Amino acid sequence: MSKLNELEEKIGYRFHDFSLMKRAMMHSSYTNEKHMEKFKCNERLEFLGDAVLELVSSEFLFLENPRVSEGELTKTRASMVCEPALAFCAREIQLGDYLLLGKGEDATGGRLRESITSDALEALIGAIYLDGGFTNAKEFINQYILKDLEDKKLFYDSKTILQEIVQAGEGGAITYHLAKEEGPDHDKSFYIELHIGDKSYGTGVGRTKKAAEQEAAYKAILQLRKES
Repeated sequence: MSKLNELEEKIGYRFHDFSLMKRAMMHSSYTNEKHMEKFKCNERLEFLGDAVLELVSSEFLFLENPRVSEGELTKTRASMVCEPALAFCAREIQLGDYLLLGKGEDATGGRLRESITSDALEALIGAIYLDGGFTNAKEFINQYILKDLEDKKLFYDSKTILQEIVQAGEGGAITYHLAKEEGPDHDKSFYIELHIGDKSYGTGVGRTKKAAEQEAAYKAILQLRKES
């Protein structure tokens, strides 16, 4: 079984036109390295998938929140389909493992880069839409993006949520300290320790300082919930 067939199994959708799936995973660094035409990378599919995702998420919010204003719906939709949110969803299906990247991009951690994985997820939506129509694309979005929204938001937006919790409780200032970093430049791990006032609320680990801070904030939220 090829890697991309493995991805089909994982997402529960089998392509009629397999070339669409391959193109959805084809980053511009790969097409550049292979001297292919620019339009053969996944950016056109990403453009299409973005539009499909916006429609499906808009319908979802409209039906789920009958009393919420247009402004609030717009704000909520933006947080649902922002880069960190989509990258989080991409990580849940290990989408980075299936990307076709140029050697340089691959060597410098491209498979974990949020901008690349979030774009690839939108490209995959576009590919499913072209291959299987709106219903299949909507089913994929409902299953992998709109499911467990509260838990996902708690993780990818944890720094903001923690700030709101601490401010509401009039707690001390939140500070993030780099405890240590390990590994070579292209595959580094950062360890960030979080304090609220003088109290430590644990350490987050990530491939970037930002990711480590998000994990530390997530752990702190869970700890605060236990204490309350």
